[in-house]
Amino acid sequence: MKKILVMAALAICSFANAQKGTILVGGNIGYTSEKSEYRFSEDKTSTFTFSPKVGYQFNDNWTVGGEFAVSSSNNETTAGIEEKNNNFKLGAFVRYSVPLSQTFAVFADMGAGFQTQKDKVYGPGNAFSKYKADGMYVGVTPALFINMKKGFGLNFSIGGLGYETLSFDNNGADYSKFYFNFGQTFNIGISKNF
Repeated sequence: MKKILVMAALAICSFANAQKGTILVGGNIGYTSEKSEYRFSEDKTSTFTFSPKVGYQFNDNWTVGGEFAVSSSNNETTAGIEEKNNNFKLGAFVRYSVPLSQTFAVFADMGAGFQTQKDKVYGPGNAFSKYKADGMYVGVTPALFINMKKGFGLNFSIGGLGYETLSFDNNGADYSKFYFNFGQTFNIGISKNF
């Protein structure tokens, strides 16, 4: 498990300390696992996310670009119900970077765009249903960049702030979610400034 976490940390990329006129390529890879126990049952959820970005730094502090994210989750209950969710997000981001020294910089990413989600629910016996939803998202994530050597560096973030909506087809439910998860998540990545 430790090897998987180290490999995932090395695969998490996000360029922060680029220079004017450069192309930035990066992204995140994430995995979460959650177990909820109730009086007579329990739920287990695992989620995998991949979210690359490509941008152009048009100024020493500002970068604009495109982003997308693909995530897949699986939720199993002791009641024999299994739910599989696939989510796809496509949007744009803007980044503001502030170098603190030759070694450190801070930055904040703001992303916004559209999202779609497909759910499949397998119940006891042969019960099966599927749902599709569309919506939007917006989020802000602050982070710290540490320049290790010749543009190679590490990126650290501990959460963000965001809002997202989903509207399910066929008169299904409409969802909206506001999140503020500073200190509840931790991301580390590597980056290279070209």
